[in-house]
Amino acid sequence: MTGRLAAVPGVRAGTGRAERSEPRGVPATQARGVRAFARGARAVFRYLDSVVGGQDYQRYLAHMRRAHLDRPVLSERDYWRERYADAERNPGARCC
Repeated sequence: MTGRLAAVPGVRAGTGRAERSEPRGVPATQARGVRAFARGARAVFRYLDSVVGGQDYQRYLAHMRRAHLDRPVLSERDYWRERYADAERNPGARCC
C-alpha cells in the first residue's frame, strides 16, 4: 500500500462505523409489518388475559400493599379458591 488504508466494504471512511448500504434479512416494509403484527398479537393476548383474569392476583397484591398493610395477604392458591367460592355464592353477572 502507498500510505493509505484500504477501503473496507460496509465501513464509512474516517468513522469506523458500519454503514447500512442495503438491508439485511427481510426488507424494511416487511419488518414493519411483522412488528405491527406482533404489537397487535400482544394487544389481543393482553385483552384475552384480562378477560379470563390472568393478572387479577397481581392486582390483588398491589392493592393489598397499597391499601391494607396491616392485613395478611392470601397465597395465590387461597386467592383463587376464595374468588371462585365468592362467584358460586353470588352468581350475579354470569350466564349459567
